[in-house]
Amino acid sequence: MIRPIAILAGLVFVVALLVAVAMPRDAAQPNVFAEFHKEPKEVQFSFDGPFGSYDREQLQRGFKVYQEVCSTCHSMKLVAFRSLTGLGFTDPEVKAIARQWKVKVPSINDKTGDPTTRDPTPADFIPPNFPNEIAARANNNSALPPDMSLLAKAREGGPHYIYSIVTGYQKPPANLPKDNLPPTGLYYNPYFANLNFSMPPPLVAEGQVTYDDGTKATVDQMAQDVSAFLMWAAEPKLENRHRTGIAVMIFLIIASVLAFMSYRNVWLGEKH
Repeated sequence: MIRPIAILAGLVFVVALLVAVAMPRDAAQPNVFAEFHKEPKEVQFSFDGPFGSYDREQLQRGFKVYQEVCSTCHSMKLVAFRSLTGLGFTDPEVKAIARQWKVKVPSINDKTGDPTTRDPTPADFIPPNFPNEIAARANNNSALPPDMSLLAKAREGGPHYIYSIVTGYQKPPANLPKDNLPPTGLYYNPYFANLNFSMPPPLVAEGQVTYDDGTKATVDQMAQDVSAFLMWAAEPKLENRHRTGIAVMIFLIIASVLAFMSYRNVWLGEKH
């Protein structure tokens, strides 16, 4: 009895498989995002490669772009003012930057105990422009601007991705499906994963920022500078890692040579 049931079950399975194979299939839907999305642009940064190092002048220019443009929406809650000495600023310059920062730090009045604000000090972290997420969304078309402290490490492509996003705004191509056209309040940017970006173009004109060192502030230059600064913010010890890695490689090479010479000396004259 069991054998006929097993044979019947097998026949049913075979018939179902043949029907599934013979049935017409819908044409594969094109992946719009894969078709129009672009990989980050190739940009040469001074810190690329195992021997790379930061350009302090570029980092200071990038910080100024963040200070005057990006900080309007984006916070850097993990970066303290005192860390800016790593950009090449002196201690007095850092104190001045903190004291003149446009957003004040919440505090308590020593005499009345009432909440108040005070000027930031080098020991403070860079204060965000918005007090909370609700306020940030309310001022940015319901979108939450990401904190930029670790942005260069959190996004694939790092500073190359940031540079591409900042310089990648353009008109939608004519063959972009209507369903993927940016609605009101969004902007077409093929370097963003879903093509439509909620952040308006932050760098729109040459000279938007005035550099202290006299460098011409083109949109491309400002984009490179702020990308480099955000890389430093996410990886301030990058140069130390590079130096440590080089020292370790030299040590391993020397140790390998000494080990090989010891091996030859120990087994010299011995038959193998």
